[in-house]
Amino acid sequence: MSIINVTDARSRLPEVIEQAQGEAVFLERRGTLQAVVVSPARYERMLAALEDAEDVAAFDASLAEEGVNIPWDQVKADLGWT
Repeated sequence: MSIINVTDARSRLPEVIEQAQGEAVFLERRGTLQAVVVSPARYERMLAALEDAEDVAAFDASLAEEGVNIPWDQVKADLGWT
């Protein structure tokens, strides 16, 4: 992880992009973090992990719901999987 001033990053953008291929580069303005530069591959991994976490949370919430459970055979039939 690196922290670079926005003004410096602007003048060294190719270097910042190269550095972001291996680690997150935080951009700071007046002592406050403003943005993060990451590689497209890392971004995709982070997005996939977030979506997985959201799916797990939705699954957990659905298990906690009260009410009648629908049998798996009925679900498959409703979805046209049988």
